[in-house]
Amino acid sequence: QVQLVESGGGLVQAGGSLRLSCEVSGDTVSSHAMGWFRQAPGKEREFVAALSESGGHTYYAEFIKGRSTIFRDNAKNTVYLQMSSLKPEDTAVYYCAGRSGSQTISMIYTKEERYNYWGQGTQVTVSS
Repeated sequence: QVQLVESGGGLVQAGGSLRLSCEVSGDTVSSHAMGWFRQAPGKEREFVAALSESGGHTYYAEFIKGRSTIFRDNAKNTVYLQMSSLKPEDTAVYYCAGRSGSQTISMIYTKEERYNYWGQGTQVTVSS
């Protein structure tokens, strides 16, 4: 059974950086399309960033584009979300998601329902 475990969240000042990690167990990260989502208090969960199964294609939500990078380390079976220039409105619980069985290895998935596996989330708090 595939399990995803996030880490790396915490409290950071506005303008700071964080790197979130999502370790995959039960399968290889390279056989999954991966994504990051977030949910702020009182709001719906929203898409943040996605990485194709091939690892060669990425896509970002407009609000984080230019401030973040999604990438993976196959040797560590881990996908990362590097975020910089953080803002108070980036405060949320960040979730890692994985999908097996991509239609093509270059496919990007931005919808929650496209993902099979979810982590438990990691809290990111950005102070002003």
